[in-house]
Amino acid sequence: MKIYLDVCCLNRPFDDHRQERIRLESEAVIAILDRSKTLILLSSEMVDLEISKIPDEDRRQKVRLLSSIPKVNIVMDDEILSRAKELNEMGFKSIDAFHIACAEKGQADVFLTTDDSLLKKATSYGEFIRVRLENPLRWLMEELIK
Repeated sequence: MKIYLDVCCLNRPFDDHRQERIRLESEAVIAILDRSKTLILLSSEMVDLEISKIPDEDRRQKVRLLSSIPKVNIVMDDEILSRAKELNEMGFKSIDAFHIACAEKGQADVFLTTDDSLLKKATSYGEFIRVRLENPLRWLMEELIK
């Protein structure tokens, strides 16, 4: 199974865990990363770019370390640029459009994100998105039930 992790997922373990949702999502992300030997984790140049813009040096280094786990890196090309433009024209934020296009190009089975607005938008454009978008906690719970 191929999984593309959004940068918000890679950030989640370093967020404030006093909120139950954040703590549970963080544990789910760690559990998914722990399964990197049985899953194909995807990343992209867009992930690297977004991580490089994290203002806090310590956090940036921690997130970069987590992002180094993925085995397959999606390289930007004209197909991704074109698809990202289409997604952006549908109303997706530029960075989200690039992440979705990269996940599609890598033929991800699922794109994991903790961004509720992105999940909601992806649901409303379901037939136009060629990758399933899901919250990491919800996805992991479904996988454990199988």
